[in-house]
Amino acid sequence: ATDLVLTVTQMLRKKGVVGKFVEFYGDGLADLPLADRATIANMAPEYGATCGFFPVDDVTLDYLRLSGRPDETVKLVEAYCKAQGLWRLAGQEPVFTDSLELDMSTVEASLAGPKRPQDRVALPNVSKAFSDFLGLQVKPAKVDEGRLESEGGGGVAVGNEAQVSGESQYEYNGQTYHLKDGAVVIAAITSCTNTSNPSVMMAAGLVAKKAVEKGLKRKPWVKSSLAPGSKVVTDYYNAAGLTQYLDALGFDLVGYGCTTCIGNSGPLLEPIEKAIQQSDLTVASVLSGNRNFEGRVHPLVKTNWLASPPLVVAYALAGSVRIDISSEPLGEGADGKPVYLRDIWPSQQEIADAVASVNTGMFHKEYAEVFAGDEQWQAIEVPQAATYVWQDDSTYIQHPPFFDGIDGPLPVIEDVENARILALLGDSVTTDHISPAGNIKADSPAGRYLQEKGVKYQDFNSYGSRRGNHEVMMRGTFANIRIRNEMLGGEEGGNTVHVPSGEKLAIYDAAMRYQTERTPLVIIAGLEYGTGSSRDWAAKGTNLLGVKAVIAESFERIHRSNLVGMGVLPLQFKNGQTRKTLGLTGKETLKITGLTNADVQPGMSLTLHIEREDGSRETVDVLCRIDTLNEVEYFKSGGILHYVLRQLIAS
Repeated sequence: ATDLVLTVTQMLRKKGVVGKFVEFYGDGLADLPLADRATIANMAPEYGATCGFFPVDDVTLDYLRLSGRPDETVKLVEAYCKAQGLWRLAGQEPVFTDSLELDMSTVEASLAGPKRPQDRVALPNVSKAFSDFLGLQVKPAKVDEGRLESEGGGGVAVGNEAQVSGESQYEYNGQTYHLKDGAVVIAAITSCTNTSNPSVMMAAGLVAKKAVEKGLKRKPWVKSSLAPGSKVVTDYYNAAGLTQYLDALGFDLVGYGCTTCIGNSGPLLEPIEKAIQQSDLTVASVLSGNRNFEGRVHPLVKTNWLASPPLVVAYALAGSVRIDISSEPLGEGADGKPVYLRDIWPSQQEIADAVASVNTGMFHKEYAEVFAGDEQWQAIEVPQAATYVWQDDSTYIQHPPFFDGIDGPLPVIEDVENARILALLGDSVTTDHISPAGNIKADSPAGRYLQEKGVKYQDFNSYGSRRGNHEVMMRGTFANIRIRNEMLGGEEGGNTVHVPSGEKLAIYDAAMRYQTERTPLVIIAGLEYGTGSSRDWAAKGTNLLGVKAVIAESFERIHRSNLVGMGVLPLQFKNGQTRKTLGLTGKETLKITGLTNADVQPGMSLTLHIEREDGSRETVDVLCRIDTLNEVEYFKSGGILHYVLRQLIAS
């Protein structure tokens, strides 16, 4: 399923389906399990569609029965879908505005990386793709077996490697290890996309079982984890007798839900982190998640590869993405002989037999207890009040400023005058670049804020866990360690240049300085601005920094809509113009006209006035990407939050 969804993601990104509904149809659906369909549909944000969906058929009904739905519910679903024309009829092809064809027999084992879900790489080509990322040439080299014995702690890869420059030495538990570019330091079975799919999860368990039986071990520099999307997974692993083998390879249960995929991997071992930093190593994570955007998984891990759960286990054994695991051994077995991926890969029948252990009782049991929680959860004292009782000293939840001024008149929509460029960004800027969810650096504005509040570094937690505190989140906006602001020559990190002083500042600090100077701000970007998850804080934080407009070559649908919902104006360059064709440097003064006293309409044209540092001026038309009449109303109200509250007050 993972190989299929990575192929579909690559295919649809190439086609371009932003703003479209994508339905999957064809005779091949008869052989596609519902869990595989859900895996593909769940990746809609990654391939850019408004939604991806499958028609209802007998496979859907079988899943409803398996997951414990009552017979009357199943019958109702069937009758309703047939009456509404939503039922899939074999051989009948609906009418579409456009269509693509995929022969599922051509799908091959794949990963996606190193930094976008659509960048699919066939398994045999991963080593070369990594070397290409480094800008290095793959040169087969004779491996020093004796040296690798000491590196791997027993059972290590033997074969040709790409010669790469980065290498660092570290000690742990009395042993010395050599960490190299390409080392897999995180191997995580994580995310809802794969970890509710019994077939791929059972395949991972079977790979682990066969590996342990062969005497293979996880490489000592690999941090491995298992975070299922459902407690049912734990039940069927136990029923199939696979839990002990996953545990033996370090894939212990760490919790349910979002972990490594959203940046909650936690720290690596201290000597490993130091080794990476000392030699500026380019290391890797391999995870079964949806997203592998820059800076998302771990701040020290520059390349991140999406893979199926069984391949995640395989890479934990190999310990490097520089090893072609399709043809080179994963390591040595207990008998001293090399063990290949083919030696531990389960057959379709073995997977089917394991999946047969999944039963309706598991769903009944776990669904009944889903809101129970443990003793600590039950012991939480909750004030009995109609509204939330704010705690001024909380660093997790603070009263947000979004409703300030709600009791006044509607805001007046006016031209944006004398604006400065807060950041000049390139293509494929993700919502992770805009509002990271993971690690909070100690020397960042958010880190300094927490320390001022008495929070120790080890208690920082993550941006995602503190999204109830706008003070943290606005300081984290554009603070991704991998974001590149072209105003600083493309250097990595959330910094900018204050104009006209020329002072280099953190983007948050610069934004606050501009606010004291009463200077409105604009973000300039390239193609596909706002790709990735729907993260509302990417728009909320942009608003709180004082950004009035984002001007890009194109937008991802969800983030564009969220910007409008927070009262930030999305504008799109027209007529093939870009920040590069206009020669923007970030030192310009901008004015956006056509808003004052205007009857705002979807898709209207506005004018961007550019005044350069030397005093020269240029005027260009830009497209207002407020796309619907509802969005017009949200924007007039100052955002969707104000719109909804005003509607409630009026009623």
